[in-house]
Amino acid sequence: MTTPTDDNRDLLTVIAYMKAAPGKEDELRAALEALIEPTSQEAGYVTYDLHQAEDDPGTFFFYENWESGAHLDAHLATPHLVDFAERMGGFLDDNGLTITRLKRIA
Repeated sequence: MTTPTDDNRDLLTVIAYMKAAPGKEDELRAALEALIEPTSQEAGYVTYDLHQAEDDPGTFFFYENWESGAHLDAHLATPHLVDFAERMGGFLDDNGLTITRLKRIA
């Protein structure tokens, strides 16, 4: 099995981590799922995969690949992401959202 970075090590990989506030798991999941279709239409999009922790259904991760950091920055400024950012405080635990930008080295 191959991944996008097998063919292009210059892609930006992003891991976005968040945990739902108690009782908000379903609302957070629905809000995250709603981001997938519009994101898949963006310039620079390669992958935008939503994952849920097996041992904690309130914990979610996006595994993303973008052609560049500039494309990710443009993604973060899109209306659907700005709207989500404005609403996410009501869905997330006190730790909020963690975004980690990665470059594949091996």
